[in-house]
Amino acid sequence: MGGVLWNLGAFVVALGLLVAVHEFGHFWVARRCGVKVERFSIGFGKAIWRRIGKDGTEYVLALIPLGGYVKMLDGRVDELKPGEEAQAFNHKSVWARMAIVAAGPMANFLFALFAFWLMFMIGVPSVKPVIDEVRPASIVAQAGVLPSMEIVGVGDEETGDWEAVTYALISHLGDDSVRLKLKAADTSYVVDKTLELGDWKFDPEKESPIGSLGIVPLGGKVLPVVEAIVPNSASEKAGLQVGDRIKRVGEQEITEWTQFVLRVQQSPEQPLQVMVERGGSDLTLTLLPDAKKVRGQLVGFVGLSPQLVPLPDEYRVLLQYGPLQALWHGAQKTWSLTTLTFDMIGKLIGGIVSLDNLSGPISIAKGAGSSADYGLVYFLGFLALISVNLGIINLFPLPVLDGGHLVYFLIEAVTGKPVPEKIQEVGFRIGAAILMLLMGIALFNDFARL
Repeated sequence: MGGVLWNLGAFVVALGLLVAVHEFGHFWVARRCGVKVERFSIGFGKAIWRRIGKDGTEYVLALIPLGGYVKMLDGRVDELKPGEEAQAFNHKSVWARMAIVAAGPMANFLFALFAFWLMFMIGVPSVKPVIDEVRPASIVAQAGVLPSMEIVGVGDEETGDWEAVTYALISHLGDDSVRLKLKAADTSYVVDKTLELGDWKFDPEKESPIGSLGIVPLGGKVLPVVEAIVPNSASEKAGLQVGDRIKRVGEQEITEWTQFVLRVQQSPEQPLQVMVERGGSDLTLTLLPDAKKVRGQLVGFVGLSPQLVPLPDEYRVLLQYGPLQALWHGAQKTWSLTTLTFDMIGKLIGGIVSLDNLSGPISIAKGAGSSADYGLVYFLGFLALISVNLGIINLFPLPVLDGGHLVYFLIEAVTGKPVPEKIQEVGFRIGAAILMLLMGIALFNDFARL
């Protein structure tokens, strides 16, 4: 329950902040264009806080934090008093109206730039993209990629950490091939390897793009050595002790922690003969895993944690810059994320990326909670990611979104007359239906992942 409340709290903070930024963009430009703003609301429904500003605008914080709006004086829906025509939205030039509507998404892009700038000023802990293992018969193995190589580039993009490698690889989904730039250990010599991607497919719920290609990143080691035991757990009942090295389960030799985890998960309430090394001697114990349901299936668990060997400092990097450099890197990050998102939308429409990858508010809430768990830097990165996506989604040419209004205004600018209201009404209904359909798919995916 605590995790759910934490995720919900982080989600409300993130969404409230990003909606406030988006609506402030509309508000600020509307005021600069001389439009009277009657209400600036964060959230919908009953007001839990209200204040009338000196400018006459009613500022509202509402009960349901799932959006917001800016209500401007508009002669199409309001009865204008004498002298108010000049302050009405619909009496402004088409270019002023386009600027007001476009300001919301633009504010989201600017906020992402600010968040990334702040991230790089604080410093982002990262790991050099050094390959620990290459899985046999994998795509990278067939290309001749070797362990201990560092990935310094994917295609035309430089990659300084694993996040950069991941984003760069995702942008090549659906391509026939991609070129990796690799640097051998302890040298400055760079070689190119071409990965053939014709058969490359991966499920983001089960593996990363890196892992699906056959790459095991260099990271901290997880040893099959007992570090801690949960009281009254199956491990304690079996007689396991801190410091025991797990050597064998039944006839299977254990050299990696994941082998032991898999064997336990596959054996709920089934006795396992476990050989451990303790004080230089081997000892065989009978371990009876407890059972719990995960996604409708019984899996075993024994209540112990392994010993972790941290990654050496030489492979860690801190991406931290001065104000101007941080601004430049923030701009690059914002641009890269924006182009990648547009690319993914194109591949989604083209069927290269499955609709199963759409995420809704539940996934966003989990992402908000997880990033907040890791600290301010990671939460800022999450906010920037969602802000870019919010800006792009609002630019979709659907009449219920800012992008749809911009299309109508563009037609008006070209033809010299506004789109007829009946056509606008039909467009709004079609746009709302499409948006509800996409939201339904995203929610369905969210619940399926739960």
